[in-house]
Amino acid sequence: MPSPSGARPQAELPRVELELELPPCAAAAPPFDLAAAVCSHGLFMMAPNRWDPAARALSRPLRLASDRSASVLARVTAHPVRPGSALLVSVQGAAALSPLDQDVILEQVRRMLRLSEEDERAVGEFQAMHAAAREAGFGRIFRSPTLFEDMVKCILLCNCQWSRSLSMAKALCELQLELKQSSSIEDFQSRTPPIAERKRKRCKKQSVRVQLETRFVEDKSEDPRPAVDTSNDIAYENVYGIPSVPSETGSTCDSLDPSEFRLSDAPLLEDCMGDFPTPEELASLDECFLAKRCNLGYRAKRILMLARSIVEGKVCLQKLEEICKMSVPAAEEVSIIQCTYDRLNEELSTISGFGPFTRANVLMCMGFFHTVPADTETMRHLKQIHKRASTIRSVHEELDKLYGKYAPFQFLAYWFELWGFYDKQFGKISDMDPFDYGLFTASKLKKTNLNS
Repeated sequence: MPSPSGARPQAELPRVELELELPPCAAAAPPFDLAAAVCSHGLFMMAPNRWDPAARALSRPLRLASDRSASVLARVTAHPVRPGSALLVSVQGAAALSPLDQDVILEQVRRMLRLSEEDERAVGEFQAMHAAAREAGFGRIFRSPTLFEDMVKCILLCNCQWSRSLSMAKALCELQLELKQSSSIEDFQSRTPPIAERKRKRCKKQSVRVQLETRFVEDKSEDPRPAVDTSNDIAYENVYGIPSVPSETGSTCDSLDPSEFRLSDAPLLEDCMGDFPTPEELASLDECFLAKRCNLGYRAKRILMLARSIVEGKVCLQKLEEICKMSVPAAEEVSIIQCTYDRLNEELSTISGFGPFTRANVLMCMGFFHTVPADTETMRHLKQIHKRASTIRSVHEELDKLYGKYAPFQFLAYWFELWGFYDKQFGKISDMDPFDYGLFTASKLKKTNLNS
């Protein structure tokens, strides 16, 4: 029956509903809380993740096993009938999924929410040590469905404001959609304006383009480093005499106009965001194009080198993840964890652009919680909450004094404290409007403290 306005009602998209069984909880452990598992780290705020605070649902594209270039939109919620023992994963736009595709989708959800048996064991052991964390249901740190996405996002966190980290992740997802809609990389890049045309004169009244261009412009009005898991790897590396990364100024890429690199027919709607790009989708792109299209600056080179190393087989992410899954005898757990960490840290150090802080964050995403990725925000927290002054050289010694009793979960103890502090300063993070994520900065934190 037609609607009163005469418009035809929009047909409901087909969907497949999958049930994801939750691992059994440890004795006396609180039931699984989806909001606590998702809204536990700044990574959940970065595209293409979308947390709906009202519906308590996580939505994002996930890759298929049958076609790695294809994504489906998945929506994760608590199971309506068995909320304590299962999740409901609704895959939209799919009339049917093969058993293999279903398994791969559920495995990506497990990785994001850390739902393996090993993860559950770690949560139980940490909560047995930390009563406040157990009461709050804290113990899982959100991450991406793939290690590659985690690695790139750890690069995006360095040496910039949090709002820019968010915009760079969003731009990469928009770029992925544009690539998907092009018949080939050559066709895609042939439709971008030639570099030689970048110096053409512009009309002063091109205000219609302001909305598009602002996503590429770093906000200079705010001084702070981001309060959520970001750091300056340059400053960290220079302490140890390691050469700093190339400057973002003075490169040939930096002289180009970012507005030159947007396709005129590319979709601009919020709901048309693509998936996070794969190594294969990025490897063939031009560095200058990528830098300006996504406002990456020097990060474009690092991301492309990582993507190409993976495609060429020089970096094997599967091998790195398999090292993490090696069984560990309980009696030798701490020493073997450190040995495995050192081995992976050395492997990551061979990848161009992966400084100490970036590597520490990647290893945290991989499941190593005995080391705290320390930066200036860590030092601020120690000084403000624990009245302990520290430098980048001494901060780990101070961290060990405070959180060493929680080994091998020192990071979880630290992050529970820091994230809880943010919760109090900014309001319940799981209830925040996604449009306010960009305000989650250290300057806002300072202003809140001054007014309190």
